[in-house]
Amino acid sequence: MSDGQLDDVEALLEEARLMAWMPAPAERLRLREAAGLSRAQVAAAVGVGRQTVANWESGETDPQPPGRGKYLKLLKGLAEIHPVPSPEAAEVAEVAAPHAPVASAAPRPLPSAAELPPTAFRPDGLVVQGEPEPCIRCGVVTPFKATDGRSLHPGGMCQPPTTPPAPAAPHAAGPPAAAAPVVPPAPAVPARPSPTPARVSSRPQRRAQSSARAQAETHSLIAGAVHEELERAEGDADAGLQALVKRAIPDVMRLFEETRATARYQYTAYPSLPDILHKPSKREPDLIWEARPNFHHPHYSLKAPGDVRVTALDANAAYLSALKCWLPIGKLEHHTGDDGVDAKRAGVHLITPAPWQHPQLPDPLGDREEPGALWITDATLRLLLRLSGPKYGLIEAPTVHESWTSGATENFLDALRKVLAAAREDALAQDDWITEGYVKAMYSKFISTMGESIHNREIQRPDWMHIIHSQAYANLWGKAYKAHQAGLEVIAMMGTDELHVTGDWRQVFTEGRGLTQMKIKHSDAKSSGEYTVGQVMR
Repeated sequence: MSDGQLDDVEALLEEARLMAWMPAPAERLRLREAAGLSRAQVAAAVGVGRQTVANWESGETDPQPPGRGKYLKLLKGLAEIHPVPSPEAAEVAEVAAPHAPVASAAPRPLPSAAELPPTAFRPDGLVVQGEPEPCIRCGVVTPFKATDGRSLHPGGMCQPPTTPPAPAAPHAAGPPAAAAPVVPPAPAVPARPSPTPARVSSRPQRRAQSSARAQAETHSLIAGAVHEELERAEGDADAGLQALVKRAIPDVMRLFEETRATARYQYTAYPSLPDILHKPSKREPDLIWEARPNFHHPHYSLKAPGDVRVTALDANAAYLSALKCWLPIGKLEHHTGDDGVDAKRAGVHLITPAPWQHPQLPDPLGDREEPGALWITDATLRLLLRLSGPKYGLIEAPTVHESWTSGATENFLDALRKVLAAAREDALAQDDWITEGYVKAMYSKFISTMGESIHNREIQRPDWMHIIHSQAYANLWGKAYKAHQAGLEVIAMMGTDELHVTGDWRQVFTEGRGLTQMKIKHSDAKSSGEYTVGQVMR
């Protein structure tokens, strides 16, 4: 037998040994977390996707070639560094506090934002600092202070303690609880894969558990970044926010990957793209029309004398809301005619639109001057098809000539949207403008750099960028139509978030800064958001 054949035999034997040792999914997760490794780090080391590692740890799938060998070697090495605690150690911990209530091991619930004093700022914009003391919210030592002088992380963005305090459990017959090692229970490592609670439980239950874990991880990423940059800036809030904005792109891409932990769909980050989605040059756009509005009611004018009062409204976080849209998840495929138009597909379409006959309402195709066929996104096409249906009856259906589409889902970015929306909501409740600005930079830069951008090398989906932009415009059109149906005149609609109306708009929209709310748009400190126009014709 040649040396090469012996090497092949030894390789097979080594893989057989590793397969015989393969740990259960729960142990795979324990080993990675014990080593402080992220799923992305493990995925890069073994040559698989991050979602694949998540599936291996949840029991969704078992490790398969080509990454299985490297993955098992990594786990075996981690098991030598972080062995399973012995049963004897677990018994010692149990004897040390046999009567400790289960509830005492749970972390103390954090107070709500309303229960916390606001972070104190000096007149020069710096966060007030003092003697480092435990934060009143999370217990982690911080030099930052609240308005009442107590220690509090800026904006309430607390960090979980690295080691939670052990609960007091005095017991006369045994040693003090503080002297006993606290050993968390861990599953034994079987010689062969065997059913575990994670494997025999239902798939929805596994997904719910993974989702809860992912939400906790993603929240800590946002809070940790804010805390880190504020401390690095020594309390200078403006400098801290500038640093957060600079790191927004890599941070949001990491957040995006973390929210993919429980995702059902694998996506193509760098698909081959049709020519219509490539820029002819750096200064020239591609051929996709996003239907950006620039509407002004033809019967009213600022130049005409009159006293028709108008309120300029602002739709909050328009691009964040637009992350809820139908996105193609694979390589785009070409279709002729209307074969590519399907409720479960998305992409871009070449259409000839029907004329818009309602001058009192914005054209759903936006401010477009050139007649004839044009390339639009799936978000715009869906809007046109709805408006041509029996519910609205406002326009004839467009003629679709050809399409580039792929299988799609409306929930692809929903987990990321929910995480960012929750962080934004918490920041608003705590008047934490630093985190609010950081979150805004993350979702806006995530969208603007996912096309052909030198600032984001992790993804190239100009089709997604165009669809999200178009969805924001379509959402704003829906608000304009709602105001029109309620009897308000739509005087202007511009960009992604600006809507000018007459009448009592508060009877139509809820005022506030929430995602579904509207607020008065102030262009500067002197502007009230209200002005008057006059009628020019009827």
